[in-house]
Amino acid sequence: MFTSYSKLATEVYDIDKPVGHSFGDIEFYRERLRECTGRILEPAVGSGRLLIPLLEAGLTVDGMDNSPEMLASCRARCQERRLAPLLYKENMQDFSLPHKYEAIIVPAGSFMLLEKRDDSLAALQCFYDHLLPGGRLLLDLELQTDFDMHASSTKTWQTPDGAVITMEARLVEVDFLNQYTVTYLKYEKWRDGQLVQTELQRFPLRWYGVEEFKLVLEHIGFTDIVISSNYEFGRAPKSASDCLTFEAYRR
Repeated sequence: MFTSYSKLATEVYDIDKPVGHSFGDIEFYRERLRECTGRILEPAVGSGRLLIPLLEAGLTVDGMDNSPEMLASCRARCQERRLAPLLYKENMQDFSLPHKYEAIIVPAGSFMLLEKRDDSLAALQCFYDHLLPGGRLLLDLELQTDFDMHASSTKTWQTPDGAVITMEARLVEVDFLNQYTVTYLKYEKWRDGQLVQTELQRFPLRWYGVEEFKLVLEHIGFTDIVISSNYEFGRAPKSASDCLTFEAYRR
């Protein structure tokens, strides 16, 4: 019944978040990684919004995602720019790749898509195992503050070929004990007033407290943890609406 970043979701992502579209994260990650000479991995790479600018900055970045549609879009965007990164179809919680990495990056809250706590812990362990000694993990999280059950919202995008895609979002589950929400997303594509395609997506988000996630990283074995907010390195978070970036090292 439900998809996860399938065809319509990918089409919307490509329109709404084109290559180079930045929330402040592209500049931040480019600066934090500028001295990297080894390989970098971006799990949940999507269609290359951040991967491609990092490649164009001269960094060696591999991408990974569990959505074939997203990877196909990323590959096409790279080919347009004569870039040929290694791209893998894998899950964050159980991947095994042939390389070790100087850095692993998970921007834009993508880590929060892991709904089950055991999957989150397994993913962090996979990250740790794929880092070189002294390698870094950089990972964004956002706190959840809007819990208006069953409230819905609708967004609309026009495609390059003149069709219209609408997306209705409805929050259907809030689990405070286990710290996650579930939103249903309904995508509909319209052409000449006719519905030509539809897609349903189950969209979970798991949140963590600041000190809680720091303790989780330490439990995995990460050290020298720095927490930044709103893509200002070392700036302590002051508001629940701040975007948080955790930077941590493998021993």
